[in-house]
Amino acid sequence: MSLEWMFSIVENNWHLFLRAMGITLLIAIVGTIVGAVIGFIIGIIDTIPKKQTVKNYILRVINFILTCYVEFFRGTPMMVQAMIVYFGLDLAFGIDLNILTAGILVVSLNTGAYMAEIVRGGIIAIEKGQYEAAQAVGMTHFQTMVYVVLPQVWRNSLPATGNQLVMNIKDTAVLSVIGVNELFFQAKSISGANFRYFETFFIASILYLIMTFTATRLLRYMAKRLDGPQAYDKKEVL
Repeated sequence: MSLEWMFSIVENNWHLFLRAMGITLLIAIVGTIVGAVIGFIIGIIDTIPKKQTVKNYILRVINFILTCYVEFFRGTPMMVQAMIVYFGLDLAFGIDLNILTAGILVVSLNTGAYMAEIVRGGIIAIEKGQYEAAQAVGMTHFQTMVYVVLPQVWRNSLPATGNQLVMNIKDTAVLSVIGVNELFFQAKSISGANFRYFETFFIASILYLIMTFTATRLLRYMAKRLDGPQAYDKKEVL
């Protein structure tokens, strides 16, 4: 029976599944955090006021390079990016990356491209009056971003960041093409040994569901904590 096979597979391979889950979560979490940092940096640079100076011509060149980066990683599959980063860099430039390092790098760069657009949209959505008020008290663009704009953008972009984390947990499966021993790769190895593909991958799907569901609930809890208590309601304050 399939149920008996499932119990048998879990009993004999639980340590392999746990290790693979750990690698999957490590890549997804680190990749999402690094990608979010990249996105915020690009968002700040992209919204710096442009003036006709030599300094700003350099800034335009940097913006062009960053735009090429965003368009490339948003417009190509992560599987292709993984092949380029792991095999391509070694062949073209002699950069021999560890498999796990390559996986984290791919997820980070891919996430950074998507987060850059999310952050840019969040910055643009902030009312111009807040920028003017910050300039009126003598704040620079960087200070305005750090103390006024980015805290609001961080709160507003938290749901999108959570969605990106959930996507990264699932999308780590494509890193199996370069041999990263994440959950999909491990399930494929186990099913190849016991020839019970349905049972093995059903177990893998349950484990993916546990990880994504837990991540979603934790992020919702964080968002609720950032909203503060309901005592901030105007009616209660009055």
